[in-house]
Amino acid sequence: METQINGFELMELGFPQGEIIGIALKINRKRNGFKREQMLTHFKNVLETPENYVEDTIFSPLALALIEKANEKPEDFIALNPNPKTYSAYGLEHIEEGARKQMEVAMQLPVTVAGALMPDAHQGYGLPIGGVLATKNAIIPYGVGVDIGCRMALSIYDIPEGFYYENEAKFKRELVAHTKFGAGHGFHGQYKSDHAVLENDSFNSNALVKNLKDKAWSQLGSSGGGNHFVEFGIMEFTQDDAVLNIPKGNYVALLTHSGSRGFGATVAGHYTKIAKDVCKLPDAARNLAYLDMNSQLGQEYWIAMNLAGDYASACHEIIHVKMQKALGATVLAKVENHHNFAWKEIWNGEEVIVHRKGATPAGKGVMGIIPGSMTAPGFLVRGKGKENAINSASHGAGRQMSRTQALKTITQNEMQTILKDHGVTLIGAGLDEAPMAYKDINQVMAAQQELVDVVAKFTPKMVRMADDGSRED
Repeated sequence: METQINGFELMELGFPQGEIIGIALKINRKRNGFKREQMLTHFKNVLETPENYVEDTIFSPLALALIEKANEKPEDFIALNPNPKTYSAYGLEHIEEGARKQMEVAMQLPVTVAGALMPDAHQGYGLPIGGVLATKNAIIPYGVGVDIGCRMALSIYDIPEGFYYENEAKFKRELVAHTKFGAGHGFHGQYKSDHAVLENDSFNSNALVKNLKDKAWSQLGSSGGGNHFVEFGIMEFTQDDAVLNIPKGNYVALLTHSGSRGFGATVAGHYTKIAKDVCKLPDAARNLAYLDMNSQLGQEYWIAMNLAGDYASACHEIIHVKMQKALGATVLAKVENHHNFAWKEIWNGEEVIVHRKGATPAGKGVMGIIPGSMTAPGFLVRGKGKENAINSASHGAGRQMSRTQALKTITQNEMQTILKDHGVTLIGAGLDEAPMAYKDINQVMAAQQELVDVVAKFTPKMVRMADDGSRED
């Protein structure tokens, strides 16, 4: 099966960031009998001579968009700041140039107050993944991300490490029985879950959100595709933790990672398009289009974003409650933190909107979970409240290979060997999520020692992910 053409490949061909790439990707999904390399050739030709494709039955929408783009005038756009403030960066020597350039553009927005780049950063759409941006009275849908409210949730059980190794079959049975994965997948009929979030009045805030309620209900308690997971592992406390009230020792723990599913993705897509229509930015910044928080549209998005965050949290809660009941365990502590979100916070004495796209809140004393990969350890951390980092830390190890690159270069045999070497049982997942596709988590943690204190280490033992390589993050 051929890998899909992605937006980054189109940018390498010379396509401008923004809606034109969206049009090209929509055409690519239909393929019309063309192979991957043929499509890339056609895209290159349309980009160079769009006038030759104005009446083409397949590429006409792309050609017309490119011609319209060429006729735009500089005065049609909001001007970027020619003298932007600098941003803070951690582990900069290990961050790819694309992510750094995206952060530099974000700092040029007229609404930007401050920025920071976390050590797991890599290139995304708009704000880089691992980017933190504080703005004045403005919200950026792509600064939040597609998978709104994506989060980590951890339950530490009163189960000693040895019990896991003696009962691996039971843990596998319960993991398969109580989780569901994949883009578009959900529950039906008697298998649908219930939760107080469905009674949230914000579902009545506008027609778009209201019409998404049934989809939200069907996917409640499920996980997405891509790098989303539910896994058992061993949580190691090398000393007593008085705050969590957990004695030194090794405990079985459940760690989950996913977000607001199709509900959040639809909200993100809808308001990103609207933001681009009302906030005309130059090409380099087009995916950073923002909404004024004093406008009706800004308030609509803010309400929908917060609802998506509550919904994502509910999905995790359902999984954790199911697993606790299935195991008959007592939860010693539960920690949850989210990324792909925006918060109203006070920074440098003024209220700002802090966007954390793939970054963990790390205010003074705030607990968080920073995972590695399916074979690398994760860390339970306590924030130090570093103002230069806008009270943030990394949200994981971060990718060092794109999904396309991972699929091209990593073999199934290599994947199985590293899993065996680390004693990890894997259920699902494609080669695009192989451990080798991620940065060294220890290197990432070393780069942010001034941002967080490590409380305990989590070692993955049994991981479940989507089978189809789909993604929503």
